[in-house]
Amino acid sequence: MKQLKSAQKGIVIPHEHGGWAMISVPFLFGMMAGTPQWGHLLLFIAWLFFYLASYASLQALKRSKQRDHLLKWSANYGIIALAALAYPLFQKPSLCYFGIPFVLLLIVNIWHVKHKSERAIVNDLCAILIFSLGGAVAYLFGSGGWDKTMLMVTLINFLYFMGTAFFVKTIFRERGNKQWEATARTYHVLILFVSWACGYPWMTLPFVIPLIRTFLLAGKQMRPMKAGIFEIMGAVQFIVISWIVF
Repeated sequence: MKQLKSAQKGIVIPHEHGGWAMISVPFLFGMMAGTPQWGHLLLFIAWLFFYLASYASLQALKRSKQRDHLLKWSANYGIIALAALAYPLFQKPSLCYFGIPFVLLLIVNIWHVKHKSERAIVNDLCAILIFSLGGAVAYLFGSGGWDKTMLMVTLINFLYFMGTAFFVKTIFRERGNKQWEATARTYHVLILFVSWACGYPWMTLPFVIPLIRTFLLAGKQMRPMKAGIFEIMGAVQFIVISWIVF
């Protein structure tokens, strides 16, 4: 990730489109799969600022000259997140159980940052799983339960954004790597059958456009802005179809 402001006194927020899509889309998906409530607004604020706090902390591990500045922002974001979380946690104490997988997955991200291997697919997998669990959090708060729907909310979000990760690697870091291109195309074909096999056949539809995109554009040279536009369009159709189906 890149920082929007890298100056010593600048505000610390992510610049990439992917992070913003992954923080919001799974949450909206989970909220719509359950029962939307006004408390979801506070829960989303908490979720957003926990993401910003973790982002600043991970950046602090890499940027020793800006460490104090980054940790200060991480603490500020963390305070806002905890304040926003107070009401949702009071209403639904079982939300605290999600803290365990979040911390464990974040430890994996920290390990990759410390070993300068942030581009590893395992690191992407853990980061995407964290974001996908945000959908489960929103679903549980919205009168949902620890049930099959929660599992599907998490799984479908995870499968969709892992597909995005595979595609992005083929047009940037792994461009020209035929093995990665084949892997990305195979993955997008296989995930068409997952929702169907799990009893949600209509949820194959959001994966059709990413499939076509991957077969047509994987391995092609593409500007980051154009890739970001494709990602936003894909995220919009994904959340619209999810809203209709769920």
